[in-house]
Parts: sequence; structure tokens; C-alpha cells
Amino acid sequence: MRLVFGLVLVAGLGLAGFAVYMAQNYIGAYQSALEQERAKSVQSVPTVQIYVAERAIGYGEPITEEDVRLAHWTKSTLPEVYFDEENPLLVPGDAPRIAVRAIDKNEAIAGTKVSEPGGDAGLTSRLDRGQRAFAIKVDVASGVSGFLRPGDRVDIYWTGRIPGNDPNLPQGDVTKLIQTGVQLIAIDQEANADGSDVNIAQTVTVAASPQVVASLAQAQSTGRLSLSLMAANDDTVAEAIEVDQRSLLGITKKEQKAEAKALEVCTIRTRRGAEVLEIPIPCTN
Repeated sequence: MRLVFGLVLVAGLGLAGFAVYMAQNYIGAYQSALEQERAKSVQSVPTVQIYVAERAIGYGEPITEEDVRLAHWTKSTLPEVYFDEENPLLVPGDAPRIAVRAIDKNEAIAGTKVSEPGGDAGLTSRLDRGQRAFAIKVDVASGVSGFLRPGDRVDIYWTGRIPGNDPNLPQGDVTKLIQTGVQLIAIDQEANADGSDVNIAQTVTVAASPQVVASLAQAQSTGRLSLSLMAANDDTVAEAIEVDQRSLLGITKKEQKAEAKALEVCTIRTRRGAEVLEIPIPCTN
């Protein structure tokens, strides 16, 4: 019986080992066939290396080398304009490109979604940190006859009437310099400074801090704003300027001196025996 049991055990172990061997061969053949099929599928879909976004890039952001990478992209789905090693997205020494549309992570960098080197994406890319855009209404007189261009700097004057009857305040209309060296970033709806045509603008857009924007909004709602164009290389700061009608015409205010009136003293006379007394009393009309 022991001999029979031993033979059965040996036969069982042999069958088990053979089954494991066959399973390993089958799994190995399957993996090999799968890798071959994958290789065939890669070979059947031609790809090229192009620049894709390494992160999500928002509208108006400059694109740096850390924001992009080269990746394989199928030729059949290439954008009409793309960037690769032969047509690089960023060239050393050139100004960075700006995203004119939002770009998702791992998305191909298409030519329609980025500006030319040194370009911009509109007003938002022209505002520094902490600045806001504010529109000012102008006409042919207050807008320097249409000679303003984006990028120019101007002084802003306010003309209006100060309410109240305080004799210490200026009387009539007053013109005052309220801001100096304010930069223009757009004329009407045009932010391009390359145009040579002279057009009479209806609005100009300036870049300023929130505090200056509040001052300009208050000034525009209470009076008229006029712009004075500064020279391109002018780095002076205008002093405080305020002109009213009297100073414009050279009229000085005469001070009226009140004449001191002599104090009237009224008296009544009272006789006390042989003595006559004069007693002061309040005067009546």
C-alpha cells in the first residue's frame, strides 16, 4: 500500500509541475503576442514630437520653458500651426509669447492660441500687478485732437464748480491738475500703437491704481476731464496746479475793512440835593 501511495504522490506532483509549466508557457506566449500587437499599433499610427502644455496656461499669461515640453503626437490630429524642434515655440533672446486663449494641460500648443514673440493678449496683459483699467470720455478738444496713441502718458485736468458759498473757496469754475503721468493703454477699442491714422477718439483707457481710479471716477462725474500729452522722454513730475477765474484774469480779492463804530453812551441825570449825577444806561433807538 505504501508503494502504491508513493507512486500516486509522485504522479500527482509530476502532473502538477507539468500543468504549471504549460501555464507559464501560455502566459508568456500571450504576453509576447500582446507586445507584438502593441508594437504593430504604434507603428501603424505615425507620430511626431511637438510642444504641449506642461500645465494649464490661462489667458494672458506669458509662456516660459517650464510651461511646455516635447511629446509624441499623432500626425493625423496635428493642429494647422504647431511647434516642434524645427519650429521652436520659444527662441532664446526673443520676447516670450502670450497665451491668447486658455490652454489645458497636455494640450498641443497651436499657433492660434499664442501670440507672436513679444505680443500681448489685450488689455489684461498690459496691466501691471495692482493696476486697473479705467475709461475716460474725451472729444476733439479734451483728447488732444486725436493725436493720442496707446502707450502715451498724459496729465489729467479737472474743470468744475465747487459748491457752496464759502468766501474762502474759489469762486466760479476751477481747473485743477489731479493726476500726472498716467499711461494710456487703449484708444476707443484699439490697443495697437502701430496705427498711423489720426482718429477723434470718444474714450481713452488708462492704467492706474484703484485709488487713482476712484479719484478719476469722482472727477468725471462732477466735472469735465481734459488730457495733456507728455513728451515721450519727459520724466518730470508736474507741480500742484489750480486756476480759477480770478487768478486767470489777475483779479485780486479786496478785503473790506469794517470801520469801528464809536461806542454810544447814553446817560440819565439824577439830582440828589445840590449834586447832579449822570448814570450810563443802554441806548435805545
